[in-house]
Amino acid sequence: MEQAGPLGAHVSTGPGVPEVRTGTVRVPARQRAMDVDRERGVTAAGAGAGARGEHTHSEPPIPRTRAEGARPVVQRASVRGQILDALRTALVAGELAPGEVYSAPALGERFGVSATPVREAMQQLALEGAVEVVPNRGFRVVQRGTRELAELAEIRALIEVPVMLRLARTVPAARWAELRPLAEATVRAASSGCRATYAECDRAFHRAVLALAGNRQLVQIADDLHRRAQWPLVGGPVSRGRADLLADAAEHTALLDALIAEDLTVVQSLAREHFAGGC
Repeated sequence: MEQAGPLGAHVSTGPGVPEVRTGTVRVPARQRAMDVDRERGVTAAGAGAGARGEHTHSEPPIPRTRAEGARPVVQRASVRGQILDALRTALVAGELAPGEVYSAPALGERFGVSATPVREAMQQLALEGAVEVVPNRGFRVVQRGTRELAELAEIRALIEVPVMLRLARTVPAARWAELRPLAEATVRAASSGCRATYAECDRAFHRAVLALAGNRQLVQIADDLHRRAQWPLVGGPVSRGRADLLADAAEHTALLDALIAEDLTVVQSLAREHFAGGC
């Protein structure tokens, strides 16, 4: 059975099909009006949502996250950035399923904004390789298998392990000790069982370690590879279990202990095991 869904689309409500639940990111009235005017201008030029053919009637349901109800008011200058962050979180959490197509208008309804900032954010995700443009429909979430994950882990190990070993020889123990709060933050995030929260803390720890090398390009490239490694696998579980996240987080603290102790053998062993685990 189909009925009008909260995204302004027809949503299947038959047996076994969850209903669409939406969370709203409230945008100030002035910004909303500007977005609407901008959308009308695009439509008048023949390139609006209708002209693009971004249909919403057959899209999969988009679950509401627990954090959406407490999301702060979106400010005009950061609408696109906040939507991009929200989409990245939904991607890591598995709310945007691999292989599914989502339109900017439907996602805009979810966040309470026009399709324009959503479309811009999705274009950025397309540049990052998270989604691909589907002409006249929207954006499809990429499908990844275990082979791609293994390849990403191999590349990360080739980049980060030698850097960590070099830093272990040159960075004083006091500097490593300053990273203890970041390592502990990954443990707390893992304890929550939220993969999206853990993903952010995980990347923050690795960025801080690599930043000690003083090479911003290195940090940026490594972080991009890390982000891609966190996307869900097609046909795989939506998220790793809490026990798996805790094991990954424990490796952070153990690695930090080895770096402080300047134990190069343990640093190399832990680093390689860490990347082999895909984190």
